[in-house]
Amino acid sequence: MKGFGTRTNRVEDAPLLTTGGTFTDDLRTPELTGAAYVTFVRSPVAHAVLTGIDTSRARAHPGVVAVYTAADMAGLPAPKPFGPPGQSGGFFAEPLLARQKVRFVGEPVAVVLTDSRYDGPDVAELVDVAYEPLPAVIGPTQAFLDDTLLFQEAGTNVVDQRNRDAFDDSVFADADVVVEREIVNQRVACVPMECRATAAVFDGTRLTVWHSSQNAQRCRSSLSDSLGIPPEAIRVIVPDVGGGFGAKIGIDREPVVVAWAAWKSGIPVRWAESRTENLVAMTQGRAQLNRVRIGGRRDGTITAYRLDVVQDAGAYPRTSTLAPVTCTMAPGVYDIPHVQAGYRVVVTNATPVNKYRGAGRPEATAAVERAVDLFAAEIGMDPAEVRRRNLIAADAFPFRTGTGARYDSGDYEAALDRVLDSAGYTTLRAEQAARRAKGGGKVLGIGMSVYVEMTGGGGETAKVTVGPQGQVMVLTGSSAQGQGHRTAWSMLVEAELGVPIGQVTVIHGDTDLIPKAVGTYSSRSLQLGGSAVLKAAADVRDQAHGYAADLLGARVSDVVLDTDSGTWHAAGTPGRSLTWAQVVGSTKAKSLSADVEFEAEHPTFPFGAHISVVEVDTETGMVSVLRHITVDDAGPILNPVLAEGQRHGGIAQGIAQALFEEVCYDESGHPLNATLVEYPAVAAADLPHLELEAGETPTDVNPLGVKGVGESGTIGSTPAVQNAVVDALAHLGVRHIDMPLTPGRVWAAIKDAGDTRRPRR
Repeated sequence: MKGFGTRTNRVEDAPLLTTGGTFTDDLRTPELTGAAYVTFVRSPVAHAVLTGIDTSRARAHPGVVAVYTAADMAGLPAPKPFGPPGQSGGFFAEPLLARQKVRFVGEPVAVVLTDSRYDGPDVAELVDVAYEPLPAVIGPTQAFLDDTLLFQEAGTNVVDQRNRDAFDDSVFADADVVVEREIVNQRVACVPMECRATAAVFDGTRLTVWHSSQNAQRCRSSLSDSLGIPPEAIRVIVPDVGGGFGAKIGIDREPVVVAWAAWKSGIPVRWAESRTENLVAMTQGRAQLNRVRIGGRRDGTITAYRLDVVQDAGAYPRTSTLAPVTCTMAPGVYDIPHVQAGYRVVVTNATPVNKYRGAGRPEATAAVERAVDLFAAEIGMDPAEVRRRNLIAADAFPFRTGTGARYDSGDYEAALDRVLDSAGYTTLRAEQAARRAKGGGKVLGIGMSVYVEMTGGGGETAKVTVGPQGQVMVLTGSSAQGQGHRTAWSMLVEAELGVPIGQVTVIHGDTDLIPKAVGTYSSRSLQLGGSAVLKAAADVRDQAHGYAADLLGARVSDVVLDTDSGTWHAAGTPGRSLTWAQVVGSTKAKSLSADVEFEAEHPTFPFGAHISVVEVDTETGMVSVLRHITVDDAGPILNPVLAEGQRHGGIAQGIAQALFEEVCYDESGHPLNATLVEYPAVAAADLPHLELEAGETPTDVNPLGVKGVGESGTIGSTPAVQNAVVDALAHLGVRHIDMPLTPGRVWAAIKDAGDTRRPRR
């Protein structure tokens, strides 16, 4: 398609870098004049019975507008209990404000409204809450004991479990080698640049909510369900959003409370959380404990693989998809005859877990790629060769995996060969051997991963309108948080209609303008939202043919649109042409418009290969990433600037999980890193120059032939770095180190390996 592969600068960036964006907390609209500021009273204990809440001191404080607790919400619909798909009933319901019990540090117990933003925290401290502490359940191991129940009525801390009864050891019976290992995919914080923020006003008829979110329409549905207000009485507007990463899909309890407070009080309200609130109360990611079992022959053939997933849901199960997606993607890129995958989901006294960049797919890749390296080490074969011998063949697509996934297209061996060649793999191994022979405290590690992930699925909406001056307006159901939708959609319009990018306006995130939409998550935007824009633009183009033919006095079949100049003419007579303004001006409505929905029959499966080269200081445990080389294949590339930006961000987050990031709790459930002083988010100085190469294997699932690229970096990079660190220390006897590979953890692994290898007297 015309325009694909063009390096076009982002049109979004000029205002962001000059005048600045307009984020939710920046809003100073007339409707929000005199808005009260919301502050949440949060639980300081992880697990306790609420025995009383006294708000009298807070209510008496000057400048206090209102103080609300769960008792004030008695007339709202009861919170829905969590029920796994296909199962009736359910427990584990999450209230808007805590009732009877608190289940994690940071859970909202009450809310105060003040005239001044800075009075809020002081007033919140005046709300007297009596807690009767209960033992805290920290981590899945404790959850399985059921000694302490988060939800007494459930009778267990196990929320859901599937397919583990189908595990069959007989498939490993003929294997020459069987390796089993428990692998931790640690809990991480999402850390968007913009914390959560919401503003709301109720005019007596309609509730208007501004919210930092990834999909306005899902927010409206959730608000309607939670508040018992018809959807048509709610308008949700999403301003600029400073990062989402999955944690801003839809709307969670605090923003709903903010909207309710506006409805209840009759005055505008606004809320912007602090960074500490964000780190303890915004949903977190990963939090899986995985046990892998892999078996095969000494010639490198893998014959059986099992993945047993334990998903820590935190205090309340927010999603039913993480563990199932991990199980679906369990075999990764490998053609393994016997694959088994099952899961259990448990609740613990920690911040709830939800989708985070990759959402189940990075966990699957981290497990199988570590398993392959463990298998390769056990049989003494190069990990690249083991991978090559087990990859799904390029001529096998579409390929149905043992877990039921339908991989649309791919060439995994080509990706592996290309990344090995780009990295200079043979030379790297020679350098590693030379360093080991020479000795010294700085050792070299080379790690790799070959991955496939699942993106898209479902549909998206778009409306394209050409106005009287030939300008174009695009209303898109996709919702941007930095991906570059305005640039991408404008490029598609320019390619289809010949209207320059500068004359295209893209609008998203307003339920009045776009009542039906899905939003942005699961790397779905270009393949679904972009396809919808393309379809709508093509419909407008088809409509314009008839009007242009009438004006030119030609047959419709003879009229062509020159997309280079954006003009219409009859075939063979380019000297007489019409502009879009002239064509649209001839219509009764003085505009041409198409409102469409694009639906994809299947998800798509991007893939790629990563190599990470690290240096480990054996005296301190410090890891330095020297190089990171990737081949990421998401089909044809519309705009390399946008694709590379997505890949950079994802790789950075993946490396951060491998080396730095982990949300930690003490034995009583108190978070140990509730500020960015203690939580080591990645910085530019922590990263090497990223060496990016791209494949372009198309899919037949959508007319653009594209797949998602937004999450690929987090999926391929993490196991490559982890494998590299273990590889660096393999000659010392180290076989596995769980993430994050902090200096202390790496140093301890070196010491433990040395103690194990040291002869005993």
